[in-house]
Amino acid sequence: MEQVIFKDLGCMSYQKAWDFQTQLHQEIVEQKLALRKANQTLPASSSGLHYLLFCEHPPVYTLGKSGSIDNLLLDSEALAQAGFEFFKINRGGDITYHGPGQIVGYPIFDLDRFFTDVHRYVRFLEEAVILTLVDYGIHGTRVEKYTGVWLEATDDKPLRKICAIGVHLSRWVTMHGFAFNINTNLGHFNNIIACGITDEDKTVTSLAKELGREMDIEEVKARLKNHFAYLFGFTFAIPEWGEKK
Repeated sequence: MEQVIFKDLGCMSYQKAWDFQTQLHQEIVEQKLALRKANQTLPASSSGLHYLLFCEHPPVYTLGKSGSIDNLLLDSEALAQAGFEFFKINRGGDITYHGPGQIVGYPIFDLDRFFTDVHRYVRFLEEAVILTLVDYGIHGTRVEKYTGVWLEATDDKPLRKICAIGVHLSRWVTMHGFAFNINTNLGHFNNIIACGITDEDKTVTSLAKELGREMDIEEVKARLKNHFAYLFGFTFAIPEWGEKK
């Protein structure tokens, strides 16, 4: 069974977290290339290097490689005045928002050790969030042609997106991931056309908004983390990274 090193990075700037992801990703890729050059592979009984990072970011907008800058509704001066950062990055997807009260997850997994199927990987990310929503009595769903996790429309509410997903893979090693709205300031989504979706019958939401109360984000993280382990069939390295032995 694979082991994953988990780390909650707390509140970290987007650039610092991106650099850290990139470093870990590169280490895994380099290990794979070194083994391949030596005509070796990790035995089935050994675990490869994998990481699961959780964090929150100060307010920031990120634009994926397939996105349009037109979906950012503020110019650089307005962004600076409002205290937002902006990054063009190498994940899939369009523009999204990250900020306090959101669980941003960065799985850095060697999918050669799990399964080499990008579609299945994204479905697993969605499913981890869907299972977490079930813990709170909420039915999450998927929407055809759109990644992420949604809540179905009701008589008085439109279709609502609660988790955005955008990933990048190189040599079957993943990076980037998901943004799950917990106690998120949803007003910050008004400065973008979120995920490039212009449909009037779709909007964004958060767990706090749906349940009508401030959430214990640490509790949500613990539930989400365990659902990841269940779905991918891994265990967490003990002691976890950053903990004292």
